[in-house]
Amino acid sequence: MPVHVGFLRAINLGATRKYPMVELRSALTVAGFEDVETHINSGNVKVSTSMRSRAKVEAELERVFEADRGYAVPTVVLSPTELAAVAQDAEELGAQHSPGFGHYVSLLKAAPTSDVAGALEDASRPGERVVVRGRAVHLLYDVPYHRAKLSNAFVEKTLAPATNRNVNVIKALKEKWGS
Repeated sequence: MPVHVGFLRAINLGATRKYPMVELRSALTVAGFEDVETHINSGNVKVSTSMRSRAKVEAELERVFEADRGYAVPTVVLSPTELAAVAQDAEELGAQHSPGFGHYVSLLKAAPTSDVAGALEDASRPGERVVVRGRAVHLLYDVPYHRAKLSNAFVEKTLAPATNRNVNVIKALKEKWGS
């Protein structure tokens, strides 16, 4: 049965968008997903389902989450192979750049066109480098994250929706669920 890794956007960030992982796992199991696992409290989930289409899996996850929570939860889905590729790209980029203040990855529902990807990368500025690899936008910082202008919000202005993870989470998920 195909395995999918979902990345939920904007949950557990404030008082009104709480989604305890035990409740998320329960909602997915009741909805018919199998082998449901979560990783930390930031909305990372692995499921097995007979559905093969990434778009269908995303849509069904979003439907389940909205029915369970009462608000939309945009979700980006990667295959274990795609997750491993994002982690590999992160390793290579980190070795090339060695960001002093962090490396974050904004995950997208669809890869941007080459023109849009080029425009995002061209927005790089001193201390903030943007690298687009498929459905992942790598944000490498030599400035503190809270001072960076090129954040997930910047990515979403061009390519909404996007969900952002620290590179350490991406690497941990690759070890746990990647192929």
